[in-house]
Amino acid sequence: MVSEGAAGRRTRTPRVELALKTLTTDLDPRERLHRVLEQALVFAHATLAAVYAPSDSGDALHLTESAGVPGTLYGMGDSYPLSNGSPAVDAHRSGRPRWLGPEDLGRCADARGLPSQDSQDFSLGVLPLRDGGCLVAVSEHPDGFSPEDRESLGLLAEAVVCPPATAADTGEPQANSFSLSMDTGHVEVDDAMLELFGLSPAEFDGKVETLLSMTVPEDLPSLMSAVEQDHMSIGDRELEFRILQPSGGQRWLRLRARLLPGGEGRPARLVGTVSDASKVRSGVNDVARVQRLATALATAGTVRDVGRAVVAVLRGPLQADRIALAELEGDRLVVTLLDPPEPEAWPELWRTEWRSEWPDAPVRAMPTLAAALNEGRPAVWPAGTPLEPAIADVGPGGLAVLPLPSGRSMAGLCLIGWDAPHDFGPDERALLTAAAGLAGQALMRARAFDAEHELIGMLQRTLLPRRLPRLPGAVAVARYLPTTAGLEVGGDWYDVIPLPDNHVALVIGDVQGHNTSAATLMGQMRTALRAYAIEGHPPDVVVSHANRLLVDLETDLFATCCYVDVDMEEGSAWYVRAGHLPPVLRHPDGRTEVPESEGGPPLGVLTQAEFPMSPLRLQPGTVVALTTDGLVESVEVDIEDGLNRLASELGASDPGHLGLVADGLLAGANRSDDVALLLMRYDGLAVRPRRESWTIWRVPEAVGHARRFTKRTLRAWDTGDYTDAVLLIVSELVTNALVHTDGQVRLDLTLVNHRLRVAVADNSARSPIKPTSIGWEATGGRGILLVEAMSAAWGTVPVSGGKQVWAEVVLE
Repeated sequence: MVSEGAAGRRTRTPRVELALKTLTTDLDPRERLHRVLEQALVFAHATLAAVYAPSDSGDALHLTESAGVPGTLYGMGDSYPLSNGSPAVDAHRSGRPRWLGPEDLGRCADARGLPSQDSQDFSLGVLPLRDGGCLVAVSEHPDGFSPEDRESLGLLAEAVVCPPATAADTGEPQANSFSLSMDTGHVEVDDAMLELFGLSPAEFDGKVETLLSMTVPEDLPSLMSAVEQDHMSIGDRELEFRILQPSGGQRWLRLRARLLPGGEGRPARLVGTVSDASKVRSGVNDVARVQRLATALATAGTVRDVGRAVVAVLRGPLQADRIALAELEGDRLVVTLLDPPEPEAWPELWRTEWRSEWPDAPVRAMPTLAAALNEGRPAVWPAGTPLEPAIADVGPGGLAVLPLPSGRSMAGLCLIGWDAPHDFGPDERALLTAAAGLAGQALMRARAFDAEHELIGMLQRTLLPRRLPRLPGAVAVARYLPTTAGLEVGGDWYDVIPLPDNHVALVIGDVQGHNTSAATLMGQMRTALRAYAIEGHPPDVVVSHANRLLVDLETDLFATCCYVDVDMEEGSAWYVRAGHLPPVLRHPDGRTEVPESEGGPPLGVLTQAEFPMSPLRLQPGTVVALTTDGLVESVEVDIEDGLNRLASELGASDPGHLGLVADGLLAGANRSDDVALLLMRYDGLAVRPRRESWTIWRVPEAVGHARRFTKRTLRAWDTGDYTDAVLLIVSELVTNALVHTDGQVRLDLTLVNHRLRVAVADNSARSPIKPTSIGWEATGGRGILLVEAMSAAWGTVPVSGGKQVWAEVVLE
């Protein structure tokens, strides 16, 4: 087995000497220096290697070249005055190497030395160069640089030859050079550089955007990270990128640049050179790929994003056949990304460990991977190496295992496999080492992001309805998309509330802000609106009560809301807007409508506010759409244009598949804000209920009047032999209401689908209580027991400050 373990250490120094012999004298001096630094990443297991050389004035050390992860991750600067006591200056002056562990770095942080962070979890090696200056190397291994690593760094320091200063170092112009003004975007270039881009001086307008527009789209993000001032602290200001030539082909160019600070009225300038990299670039020997990976990982918000970034940057250059990324969770490796994703492309043993989407397995089942995780360093196995079956088929032609470090622990590992025999060169090893360090840190950040995002999502889900109720004569679906802009809890909500007499309330709202306070208030408002709606109030009263509640809460937040009360029997609705968007209607013939209506202010703004009601007429097949502003408004889109677009898309959709309609409307949603969407298709009731009502006056004959009204109604409805049972229920419920309450009493009879509902409403909010036991001598308390015995079901619901006691009889 060939690995980077203890056996490999015994032969590392001769390998460094052999690698140095491959650096021919015909290489560009800066290219040669860069390759030397990349060898420090491979043979000394450094995560960063950099050279500092004396300035022309001799009063400072300037960063000349670097390789590996960005130096700013460790607090490294561009220059160090010889007057300070940094480790770099000490090694330059004394001519002796310095080896500093985490504790040593903490003590020298106040001296503007390397590094400048408050807490250190890495080690530093600083070796003097024969012509002045120093070689700086960073190790994240818990034990720092081993004796073999230090010997390798010593040989590499002896091989360092600093190249002559360039425009990127001094700001002086040279061939293929440019000077970019950071405040105006105007760039000065020479004719040689324009020739590289295939432009003539007459065709160039002096704008940096003109040059950037010629860049291959995949390379543009990494190039922008070098030319935008806000990102100049990230990276090495050196990268390779491709441009599109007029012939349609692509050309590789190499950029080297340095930011010169402004002062005394002068703007900051980015100066440097652009050269042809088509001949000197090798397959993977460049910092551009590491730069591109760092750029991609900087925006990777989830574990899956990290995996996709690693695959996008590594698989093509390495010509790998398989890449797997796995998180380390306790003693198990949980695969989070496979490329290719098909199970047939991976070992058969993996398929037995498949858990829903990806496999997972205990680390102890794969000793090769366990050893790599314990060692904490990349390891490679060439074709023919006997490995356990679980990983042998991942790379029969060669396998690379990259433990992904995060501080002093391991976040996971990456497996890269080849089918054909594969040789692992030093350039490739350097890329793998740098990629492992970057991916490990990104994986831990993403894991924390995923965990917090899941917690936030769980909180959001608990505040929203778990499922929508089944509606009489309608179908409703809802969607909620949380914002992707950070870990924020939104205040958008929706609700569907079944009401008595085949009414349904549709509610959608949005609380100001994106934080836990907004989410908490959202939960309170949803609960309050539901409670007021169930009490039986009309829409304007429901919203008015919610407004008064929010004012009394004395919060700094306000909320918008649209409340729609739909009568499923009549196909009519009344709605109220409190600073919210109106509903959007799709009629059965495909026409769409955004009804104009007067709305009230947002909830929580005014104590005494008017919330006027507006009517809607619904034909069977009409779709009612309620949404929050995140779906129709953004920085680029005005809210009226967004509503018109929503109406247009709704009109072109098929209302027969309401779930697909909702998904289609959310396809282009603005993910910088939360989005809530509620759709209801009104189909109409298949059987309309038959209803009759009677107002009961408080006279001695009140119960008799109620019985006669009931008997006439049942005779008209032809209910058969159930009259006596229904009359007994009416007598008991009306008597209880007259005896135990004051005010008006109303009797409602409803017949639908062979079920007769008797309901008696009064002005008392107190519900009747079924007695647990009644003695023979008792003169009351048997009414509810009789109602329960004679009916299939009974209950009570609040209505408009009082209650309604109901009972149902099945007419078979």
